[in-house]
Amino acid sequence: MISEPFSSTSDTYRQGAAAGDAARRGGAVTRVLLAAVLAVPVLAALMPQPAAADFRLCNRSSSRVGIALGYKDGNAWSTEGWWNIAANSCETLLRGDLVARFYYVYAIDYDLGGEWAGKAFMCTREKEFTIRGIQDCLARGFDRTGFFEVDTHEQKSWTVQLTESKTSQAEAALPPGGPPPLPPPRP
Repeated sequence: MISEPFSSTSDTYRQGAAAGDAARRGGAVTRVLLAAVLAVPVLAALMPQPAAADFRLCNRSSSRVGIALGYKDGNAWSTEGWWNIAANSCETLLRGDLVARFYYVYAIDYDLGGEWAGKAFMCTREKEFTIRGIQDCLARGFDRTGFFEVDTHEQKSWTVQLTESKTSQAEAALPPGGPPPLPPPRP
């Protein structure tokens, strides 16, 4: 058996070259993995997102307003408040697909006085609240407040527009695609 003479220089070079090749391969793998990790958020952002289905309120008045909202929560009624919405801005009051056809809103103008109210009486209070049930508001220590009805026509998303008017009780609700068509004129 013939053995090659040991040459520390050539063996060291071969080992160093092999180590360098492995490091280069490892560096390339690292760069590919790093690029893949960095690309995930970018790809996620580019993927189509489901449309947001929310109940929103836009304050189109020149005043700050406070908002209380009433809705059917399972088998019981609930009221919540207060959302404080700056002039000419919007706020999402409920997130996700709407599950009821009718929602009820009460709004108060903090700057000029006045309110947007209606004939659907529900419970409120002056401070932040979530109240279950709409009966016996006064007996339970709450205020009895008139809310106006918003008919969402069973849409999954709805926006209410509060606007100023002479009576300060105007309300316009719009589905996501804009206002519904006007009914034909009466003869």
